[in-house]
Amino acid sequence: MHFSDLNAEAEDSDHSAAERRRAASRSTWVSVLVNLVLTVLQITAGVLARSQGLVADGIHSLSDLVADFVVLLANRHSSKDADEDHPYGHQRFETAASLVLGGLLLAVGLGMVWSAFLKLQQPELVPSVGLAALWVAGGALVAKELLFRYMLAVAKRVKSSMLVANAWHARSDAASSLVVGIGIIGNLMGYPILDPIAALVVGCMVSKMGWEFGWDAMHDLMDRAVDEQEVAAIRATLAGTPGVSGVHDIRTRKMGDMIVVDAHIEVDATLTVEAGHDIAVEARHRVLQRHRVLNLMTHVDPWRRPDLDHAPATAVQSG
Repeated sequence: MHFSDLNAEAEDSDHSAAERRRAASRSTWVSVLVNLVLTVLQITAGVLARSQGLVADGIHSLSDLVADFVVLLANRHSSKDADEDHPYGHQRFETAASLVLGGLLLAVGLGMVWSAFLKLQQPELVPSVGLAALWVAGGALVAKELLFRYMLAVAKRVKSSMLVANAWHARSDAASSLVVGIGIIGNLMGYPILDPIAALVVGCMVSKMGWEFGWDAMHDLMDRAVDEQEVAAIRATLAGTPGVSGVHDIRTRKMGDMIVVDAHIEVDATLTVEAGHDIAVEARHRVLQRHRVLNLMTHVDPWRRPDLDHAPATAVQSG
């Protein structure tokens, strides 16, 4: 699941902005509670059991706590109404939050890689870990996987890319806990070096995910268009509006989880300006109702019958 997966589900969203905000707040507070408990357990058990991998995983959970509060902050600010300085609203605050999440993951991942690398420089100093570390790693794995599935279900239901980012942040924790568990098992079997290797792998995983989220959010902030499937769906809605004879030059740009659209529609050239305007208003209403479009700017172009469009000038005049 990635941001693009939400685009395929664009039509007929039944969830208002208020519902999306409530869902985001509720799921994020659940994540806060889970990550708070895991952070304390993992770091405490990691220190007492001498497991660098478990401590790294606990730091990852701690980064989730920070990320959760970033999401809560973004959810609050992105819900503000449009104002004079932000005529399209504040939806891009969500994209900015996703960029922060990506940067946070990247920084944490690189720090974990560096710490594990230093430990691997002196493998003879790597201690044997206690059995308690394995139990904590296993419990963390189950908790994080359940949290991921819950948050992703909420994100897909309300179509929020910011919540998708935070859900996959939880999944990265589940994957890291699995790697840490394997490293701890290896350490207990007499291969102590596997514990810092597990920490190194976790750091690489976190860094990769952080880069991907940050890169994706940066492109959205640069007015990236939505995918062709969603553009085609919007085009079909416009073309299906009574009175619209053609559609061309559709341009889109993402505004948080919403879309701003510019489109040219063609109407009968013999209609009055008022009639053409009414058709454009109806086309806009249909698009806003059926798609996650924040605003649609329509340009009305004249359309003539094909026989008149391509007839010689003298024939048109004589008619």
